[in-house]
Amino acid sequence: MDKMISCFRVEVDDNLIVKAKETLNQDLTELEQQAKLFALLGNEVRLKIIRLFLCYEKMCVCDLSDVLEMNQSPISQHLRKLKDGGLLVNKRDGMTVFYSVSPQMREILTKIVEG
Repeated sequence: MDKMISCFRVEVDDNLIVKAKETLNQDLTELEQQAKLFALLGNEVRLKIIRLFLCYEKMCVCDLSDVLEMNQSPISQHLRKLKDGGLLVNKRDGMTVFYSVSPQMREILTKIVEG
């Protein structure tokens, strides 16, 4: 099978290439953080969990289990990933652990999830 040429340019814009590389290098840390955030939110269950936390101040695993109609074990795994990713915080009240959106992430998550 013949290879098709998908891009052909008459002249290379070296200035564009250098500036574009500089742009990516300057933004590298931010881009890495955004990629991690989108990877976490790319899972439907985790996205639902974040949506719930944006609507309701705090919830425990039992609450989420009832709402999402899932076992607690997979929900706990999703919560751990979200917490490890800095999106959630937790607070123990007796035997119950309540989760909520990290105050530093609330505005960002609201913009992403609620548009």
